[in-house]
Amino acid sequence: MAVVVSDLTLAPSGATDLELELDAQRPRLVGFCYRMLGSSFEAEDAVQETMLRAWRGYDGFDRRSSLSTWVHRIATNVCLDMLKGRQRRATPMDLGPAREPVAANLHTRHELTWIEPISDAALAPDPADVAVNRDTVRLAFIAALQHLPPRQRAALLLCDVLRWQASEVAELLSTTVASVNSALQRARATLAASGAAADTQRETVDPGNAALLRRYVDAFQRYDLTALTGVIHEDAVQSMPPFAMWLQGAANIGAWMVEPGPSGCRGSRLLPTSANGCPAFGQYRRDPAGGYAPWALQVLEVSGGRIAGMQFFLAFMGPERLFPAF
Repeated sequence: MAVVVSDLTLAPSGATDLELELDAQRPRLVGFCYRMLGSSFEAEDAVQETMLRAWRGYDGFDRRSSLSTWVHRIATNVCLDMLKGRQRRATPMDLGPAREPVAANLHTRHELTWIEPISDAALAPDPADVAVNRDTVRLAFIAALQHLPPRQRAALLLCDVLRWQASEVAELLSTTVASVNSALQRARATLAASGAAADTQRETVDPGNAALLRRYVDAFQRYDLTALTGVIHEDAVQSMPPFAMWLQGAANIGAWMVEPGPSGCRGSRLLPTSANGCPAFGQYRRDPAGGYAPWALQVLEVSGGRIAGMQFFLAFMGPERLFPAF
């Protein structure tokens, strides 16, 4: 997507070349802003604002640093501005323990701002970035980042993901190298305590999992709950934002799907995609009016040859945005 500038008097010389240079930065900027904000849609807004600021300020760019470093400086400030005064985004697992699979526990928390998934295609990393992108866009990692204060979050991402020097981060955040190193130490300790680092070791989109995923799709589309619970871990977790309830254990997940869970899922169709470095499926339920209607984006986590996590982002979180993004 090209940068849109409403006032052409702001355009610097060599505008066409600059558009190409800036557009080449977009995938990495999207990934950075997503990690900062926890929302793919807000990340796109932040990147567009970054592009506009870069366009307008390009004549003042002295090239003492690379263009990538310069635009990431801008993006960091955009994200920090967007995070001012906001509550952190959350997953159902952040809100308390797993609940019993009964209808009385199914409450929608519209007052909360949920972490949103992101399409792997939106990140479009360079081959050298694939491992880093997958490890650091996992949903558990994004959720853990939300517990960090925004400037601490920025320091961690700039140093540990983008590999900036502490001195560069200190200059950007108008602080000292010692303060940056202290922030990094606290941020790393928070992530370690959350278990997010261990979670990133789970398998991601791996061709070796193809047979497992075929079994999952076949079982789900036939709604064969014996076969379905046979491909998930005994201690697997399932969540369904915007509902706050989450389930743990194959037995509980199976019991929920029988009753009182979404029995309307019988006869669903799944279309493959990928999200947050994980296999994912768009779930379409039978529409009483005919055909199929979007229902949920299922993001699966695989570990040890079985499915360890099932996060169903229900389409009524924003079907006009969620499904087209994938």
